[in-house]
Amino acid sequence: MSSTSSMALLAHRIALFFLLARCLLRSRADDVDFIYNGFRDAANLSLDGSASVLRGGALRLTTDRGHVMGHAFFDSPVRMLRGGDAVVSFSTAFVFQIVTVGRGGGAGLAFVVAASKVLPGASPGLYLGLLGQDTMGDSSNHVFAVEFDTTQAAALLNETNDNHVGVDLNSLVSNVSEPAAYFADDGSNVPVPLESMQPIQAWVDYDGHTKILNVTIAPVSVASSRPRRPLISQPVDLLPIFKQDMYVGFSAATGKLASSHYILSWSCRTGGGGGGGGLAQSIDLSRLPEVPKPPPPPLSRSAVFKIVALSCVATLAAIVAATVAAVWLRQRAALAETLEEWELDHPHRFPYKEMYRATKGFRNSELLGAGGFGKVYRGVLRRSGDVVAIKRISSNGSQGMREFVAEVASLGRMRHRNLVELRGWCKRGQDLLLVYEFMPNGSLDAHLFGGARQQQQLLVSWEERVRILRGVASGLVYLHEAWEQVVVHRDVKASNVLLGADMSARLGDFGLARLYEHGADPATTRVVGTLGYMSPEIVVTGRATTATDVFAFGVLLLEVACGRRPIDQATGVNLVRWVRELGAKGDLVRAVDERLEGRYDAGEVKLVLWLGLMCSQARPETRPSMRQVCQYLDGEVEVQEAAMIGFADDDLIDFGSLASLTWSSCATISGGSLQGGR
Repeated sequence: MSSTSSMALLAHRIALFFLLARCLLRSRADDVDFIYNGFRDAANLSLDGSASVLRGGALRLTTDRGHVMGHAFFDSPVRMLRGGDAVVSFSTAFVFQIVTVGRGGGAGLAFVVAASKVLPGASPGLYLGLLGQDTMGDSSNHVFAVEFDTTQAAALLNETNDNHVGVDLNSLVSNVSEPAAYFADDGSNVPVPLESMQPIQAWVDYDGHTKILNVTIAPVSVASSRPRRPLISQPVDLLPIFKQDMYVGFSAATGKLASSHYILSWSCRTGGGGGGGGLAQSIDLSRLPEVPKPPPPPLSRSAVFKIVALSCVATLAAIVAATVAAVWLRQRAALAETLEEWELDHPHRFPYKEMYRATKGFRNSELLGAGGFGKVYRGVLRRSGDVVAIKRISSNGSQGMREFVAEVASLGRMRHRNLVELRGWCKRGQDLLLVYEFMPNGSLDAHLFGGARQQQQLLVSWEERVRILRGVASGLVYLHEAWEQVVVHRDVKASNVLLGADMSARLGDFGLARLYEHGADPATTRVVGTLGYMSPEIVVTGRATTATDVFAFGVLLLEVACGRRPIDQATGVNLVRWVRELGAKGDLVRAVDERLEGRYDAGEVKLVLWLGLMCSQARPETRPSMRQVCQYLDGEVEVQEAAMIGFADDDLIDFGSLASLTWSSCATISGGSLQGGR
């Protein structure tokens, strides 16, 4: 060979050597090799969604809120193909921790290699924030993931259980799925609960020459190094999945239930052929950041008992201070119970302590009802064991309180089968407590106007309504005429008509009652009562008489017969005026409560409505007395039809169209007129 040929061959070999060296150097320059022992000062990270780096250095992908997702990617792309037809070997190791509070957790997390840091169509829940229902299985996704899943949708995503590791290629339908576990040195399979709230290390290695994917996991607490046998070892061709440049990182999501997903450390290396020299750098487990502690779970009964026992023991150390405090509290209680001189003159007084204990400290659980003048509690008297109703009302001024207590003490002596018995009273400051006998069936108002379901259960029949009205009328006759003084109740209404165990009616709540001597004129007082039941004259004069109670009873008659409140809050319709208008049209029966469904005596209904209109006339002198009302209701007096009743000028009604109203079998309205007397 000539010297010229030899020189040319040598030059060609030198050029080829430099070309190979250049390609090798370029190939190595495209490889990555990084490690994050915590992320406190981490750079080159791209976060989105709910992902964030906490102050302690942990990378949190999701919070414990439902339906959120978070992504964290190495900010720079990684060369995954060489020459366009060979996948680069890669290795990654990371430590993750899933913290769950309460029942169930989120969907899980995944190590992901994707063509973009933005995952189009990604959805939370079982899609792990990687893909969505509309992008599942699309070859244009270019997504490879190793999922650490804590939910199961076996029929949909080919998952073994709700605690598994899976390999996903462009889809969440796993290419391979195994229950989360690791192989110990003796070959035994040890389950790994992913939601154990303990750090777990994972290794993902791919050999680009043999196309073998290995996935290994182990709890940090039991395995400081990689187990010898991987959990998953599977041939996987990533060439159709990968583009030349890809992004590596993590994705996590929550669904209806939620967990906090954390990455504590991460190392990654590409190139090296998947051999020992190509493995990702080992993570320094001593430098793992701590994650926020979850709130403590509810204490068990045994734990509560222990805490209470320890508290009791600790309390003994403060016995001296407790004794001093007890003496001070006793003195304060004694001052609170100090009676004024005038209170000693009125019997039936209960100690405040007894009222407090009877109502369990006036707890809401003992509350029977509330109104504009106070609240009513159920109470049990400790001395006798009797169940009572305790009404708590307020008054202003010591003089007014003295008069009030004097009247209440007098009312405590009243006894009638149709009056709720007033057992006694108690005064503390400006609060006055009235103690009544307990009526187990509640108020008439509750039976007439309870909720829709309650109405169906408690609706009283027409016969019961008539018996209730007779009872209330009898009680009012006793108050107005039969007792030693005239008692004006001043608050006759359905909510103050209480029903005993046998549905017998008793008029209760004498908190507003006023007394005066027979034959005397009642004194002027402040205007009190309930809107819709108050007579016109009391608003003008402020003087409560028996006629004002008759007016309220007339409204009650109409209320019971019609099943409507005196004033409809929704429409503002006045019940008395509405019934009068129907009476003027000769269509009085149309006012009857539709819920009775025709199960009533027409003559009785007409008479109750007629009496209601008579009692609720504008001028008090035209109203009947309660004794007359009782006589009409009991059939003792024959009722004559009113051709024209003396209402206010704008309320005149012709009752000439009402014909032959009968009460039971004896009372008849046949003509003429009736003027109520007093």
